[in-house]
Amino acid sequence: MNKENNVIPADFVNYKTTFLMNKENIPKLFLFEHNTKAGVYGRICVTVGELRFFGFKERRGVIEQELIVKAGSVAISPPEYWHKVELMTEDTEFKVEFFAQQDSQIVKENLSERNE
Repeated sequence: MNKENNVIPADFVNYKTTFLMNKENIPKLFLFEHNTKAGVYGRICVTVGELRFFGFKERRGVIEQELIVKAGSVAISPPEYWHKVELMTEDTEFKVEFFAQQDSQIVKENLSERNE
């Protein structure tokens, strides 16, 4: 993943946000490799504690990057990028904001951030 993938383009808007997740309610999907569909960025926003973000070159592939994201910080996952998270503290809480191009069908129809 190169540096420009860590920036959400200016003409993209936040069209969907998850609930606040923690160790009690995190969907298992987030703990295993997953990605977003073409045209959708995910911004992982940590509000309490910290988590580890793992990025992969391909599904079930080699770890390409590993980031520690602390409360008040974010990590960006670009479209179609395989990744997973690991909660690092007992009290970690985070949400994911999804962004797509303002005039896209994804935004107009509030489509899923993942390929179905």
